[in-house]
Amino acid sequence: MPIRQLSETLINQIAAGEVIERPASVVKELVENAVDAGATRVEIATAGGGLSLIRVSDDGIGIPADELELAVSRHCTSKLANGIDDIRTLGFRGEALPSIGAVSRLAIRSRTASGEAAEISVEGGQVSAVRPAGANRGTAVEVRDLFYATPARLKFMKGERAEATAMADVVRRIAIAFPKVRFTLSGPDRSTLDFSATGDRLRRIAQVMGAEFPENSIAIDALREGVRLDGHVSTPSYSRANALQQYVYVNGRPVRDRLIASAIRGAFADTLARDRHAVATLFLSLDPALVDVNVHPAKADVRFRDPGLVRGLIVGAIREALAASGIRPASTGAAAMLGAFRPGPTAYDHPGPTGGHRGYNPGFRGAVAGTFDAARSFQRPLAPGFGEAAQAAFDTGSLESADTRASGDAPAPEALGLRLGAARAQVHENYIVAQTGDSLVIVDQHAAHERLVYEALKNALASRPMPAQLLLLPTIVDLPEDDAERLALHAETLRRFGLGIERFGPGAVAVRETPAMLGETNIEQLIRDLADEIADNDTVDTLRERLHAIAATMACHGSVRSGRRLLPDEMNALLRQMEATPGSGTCNHGRPTYVELKLTDIERLFGRR
Repeated sequence: MPIRQLSETLINQIAAGEVIERPASVVKELVENAVDAGATRVEIATAGGGLSLIRVSDDGIGIPADELELAVSRHCTSKLANGIDDIRTLGFRGEALPSIGAVSRLAIRSRTASGEAAEISVEGGQVSAVRPAGANRGTAVEVRDLFYATPARLKFMKGERAEATAMADVVRRIAIAFPKVRFTLSGPDRSTLDFSATGDRLRRIAQVMGAEFPENSIAIDALREGVRLDGHVSTPSYSRANALQQYVYVNGRPVRDRLIASAIRGAFADTLARDRHAVATLFLSLDPALVDVNVHPAKADVRFRDPGLVRGLIVGAIREALAASGIRPASTGAAAMLGAFRPGPTAYDHPGPTGGHRGYNPGFRGAVAGTFDAARSFQRPLAPGFGEAAQAAFDTGSLESADTRASGDAPAPEALGLRLGAARAQVHENYIVAQTGDSLVIVDQHAAHERLVYEALKNALASRPMPAQLLLLPTIVDLPEDDAERLALHAETLRRFGLGIERFGPGAVAVRETPAMLGETNIEQLIRDLADEIADNDTVDTLRERLHAIAATMACHGSVRSGRRLLPDEMNALLRQMEATPGSGTCNHGRPTYVELKLTDIERLFGRR
């Protein structure tokens, strides 16, 4: 078959397959164009899940009549005046409008501040002549019968509800980045999103994500080597079952980037359960020359010149903010707690704790004694601040027979002013009930002490090189040459974690030492996992995470157990340690260590308010 030049229509349809994946892609491209045009108001109307109609109107600068034909031609744009290395707009490729016109019935009506209104239409790639029209200043783009010219694509569309949800998500993502612009999205079911212009980013975030998020968020503001990160992340006690509420922006552009998602997950690794995800709105600002936004026609992916710098900035900034924020319960916890109360004289039929965390039981000491002996060199005292008598009781296990009654005296006024207040009682041999000046606090003693022990072990691991065990015979691991070279470059860092490696000819490394904490482990699999992570993120976090996982297990088995009776001094010492320990609001498994119920909420339960 001879080589032939493709027709312009077919070229545009092929391009549309990359740029216009679904109706949400059309909304994204048109709304981005409106924002780039300086609009202060953007209105989106849809029907049939966007397949029947998408209409985007704005009050931007408009398109001159003599440029309308260029606007629907491929590779025509006004946004690359400074070249591909200095992109400061959302759009820049000059493909969106011709791609949309190639697969739909497209009409554009526009007027500038000083010109006459005009319109142009494109049907299945066929462009009409420009003609006069009546319009206000700005641009209105109407897309009908999307994909009618490429019916095969229609078979891959989801239902109207799913497509409408995807379009709404696109509008939310763009709206967060531009709080000075009003965005309105309406559909045939009379459901409307209306984000009024606020000029304040946090108020816009509250509009999009709900008023609960600002109340349960921590501000981020960090700068490293010319890269700035700001925004908000949720407290560990306020999380979601998926990552859909993680909004990330690079120079104002909404992106979905694996590197950034991995960094957020890594920053919360010690505070969230594996099946929970943080809520976040993060904004990265850097020189456009340091990031490539021209990775994919849809412009949702980016590539950083120094990915290690960006990842390190995100992980470090979030962890520092979490540590500085102290312990904070989720504001939604009180509502859930109130909902669980049943007023009236009905019986309380909750079975109570049967052993604290799932999978653990009070007979742990003999089973893990060897583990603690092996790690004695990195372990700090398990319960600093408990007092000599309390610590001795903990060490000997005699706390199980200790008197559980809290002192009948009123708590000291200074204790009531502390974050977790003064302990008043222990109930069900697992929960510490404390009183503050304006609230009631209930602490899960095992979960709380587990976090304290874990943090002490982590600090010990970070403060000195990891003890290593020398292998009798080195293990040789064959790898691709690139992986072997990357591992060799990180050899010094790995040695601090107790892993001794060196090059062993082309495409291989020799492992001579492994971290003592790991015990017997699959060395080859560990090396390959490390090589993969270094290739992806230029980090050695896999090894760090394995060591922290062992520390978490040790902490769980070495902490105060459910069913252990505590003295008042011990309970108060635990509260003071929690207040002084970053991240103590959640245990190592991501579950809350305490809940707080304000006095005003208690009064509502009894009809006093």
